[in-house]
Amino acid sequence: MYFLGLDLGSSSVKASLVNGENGDIVASDFYPKREMEITAHKAGWAEQHPDMWWENMKMAIKSVMDSSKIDPKSIDAIGISYQMHGLVVVDKNNNVLRPSIIWCDSRATGIGDKAFDSLGGERCLSSLLNSPGNFTASKLKWVKDNEPEVYAKIDKIMLPGDFIAMKLTDDVRTTASGLSEGMFWDFKTNNVSKMLMEHYGFEQSFIPEIVPTFSVQGQVSASVAAETGLSEGIKVTYRGGDQPNNALSLNVLNPGEIATTAGTSGVVYGVSEEVKYDPYSRVNTFAHVNHSAEQNRLGVLLCINGTGILNSWMHKLAGDGLSYKEMDEMAAAIGIGSEGVSILPFGNGAERVLRNKNIGSQISGVNFNTHNKAHLFRAAQEGIVFSFNYGMEIMKEIGISANVIRAGKANMFLSPIFRDTLAGISGASIELYNTDGSVGAARGAGVGSGYYKSFSEAFGSLTKLATIEPDLAKKAQYEEAYGNWKGLLDSVISQ
Repeated sequence: MYFLGLDLGSSSVKASLVNGENGDIVASDFYPKREMEITAHKAGWAEQHPDMWWENMKMAIKSVMDSSKIDPKSIDAIGISYQMHGLVVVDKNNNVLRPSIIWCDSRATGIGDKAFDSLGGERCLSSLLNSPGNFTASKLKWVKDNEPEVYAKIDKIMLPGDFIAMKLTDDVRTTASGLSEGMFWDFKTNNVSKMLMEHYGFEQSFIPEIVPTFSVQGQVSASVAAETGLSEGIKVTYRGGDQPNNALSLNVLNPGEIATTAGTSGVVYGVSEEVKYDPYSRVNTFAHVNHSAEQNRLGVLLCINGTGILNSWMHKLAGDGLSYKEMDEMAAAIGIGSEGVSILPFGNGAERVLRNKNIGSQISGVNFNTHNKAHLFRAAQEGIVFSFNYGMEIMKEIGISANVIRAGKANMFLSPIFRDTLAGISGASIELYNTDGSVGAARGAGVGSGYYKSFSEAFGSLTKLATIEPDLAKKAQYEEAYGNWKGLLDSVISQ
């Protein structure tokens, strides 16, 4: 029996076929081979057309089916992971009405802040566990206020993963976990937030049918089967936002467990059984994939928009044909603290950890006579790690401590400097595993279909590849470098 996992990112989409019996990855591929375009018509905006996601997803699925050469009837179920917080709007014929306003678009920040003030901070935090902020609901309000002709045609709103599921099955559905990430879910009533829907003036009919995260949510249509090589009738049995799904893929499901990832953006994600929220919404609380009315499983999420994208920008700007590994090797020759060079990585829109301020990226302390590109390479990675630590200090304030951090061995976690610096400044051990979002989604599909009788069975084949312990002998050096970096941040924020 096989399971297909689909992972919709903002850079690419990935499909992985997993053998349910032993957990082996039978085939995997991603599209496009160069990063998907993000359109920014104005500063702080970020849009992608959902049809672009779907075309790339079909190619990834077809590639996996062609290379694996398995009987498509042996695929039991499909799981979907997707970029969080995006807004997709469709008409009554399921046609997309406008490009998706994606996760890193900050145009609705002021709308959410105004709603927070109008409704009352305590009322929002106790019901939504967050400020309406720059999340999906506020993005929809922006459409209502600025594109009334589009708003008037809306039949249903969706998260990006709901859109992929709709294209696979022709069914428009969503989950409580997805609605919570969009600020549509009330944790007091365990239902769609009447408070925010009424405040923003949204029609209740906009919300699709709500299905459990792990359940039969639809079946692959005949037309999709013909285009992709799948078999008609394969069940879609799981969907989750990329960060809850990353935690699932690392078997992070219970209180006290921590997952992290560092792709285009970076996330630290801790699970709590208590209702915990930051009064300033610098870190955010959502329903985890295994949350239910009977059992609280809440994900406390720290997001830094500018992580891997900073390293990618540095590669394009100063890499001069170098591979990322060669950049790491050059950076390793520079001591901790980058000899006084500090970089703030906040160049990818408004940052929730900075109370939705958009301060831009900053490079400080450069001496033209002594510093070279190696110093910049190291300072970029240190700046990313220090931004993580800055947010993790906020998480500690609400009771989420990181003693052990789990991550997939991918993206920034391929860099020894990144791993060592994160362990060194946080004091946490870092465990690296052989998984990614698409593989996690495949295992989630196995749970949703009932093939796996428990999460422990689903993740029995998860393999730890390495453990990085903090170097206590260098603790003072890391703390000094972090102190210098934080001093720069405080100075920029106060301007």
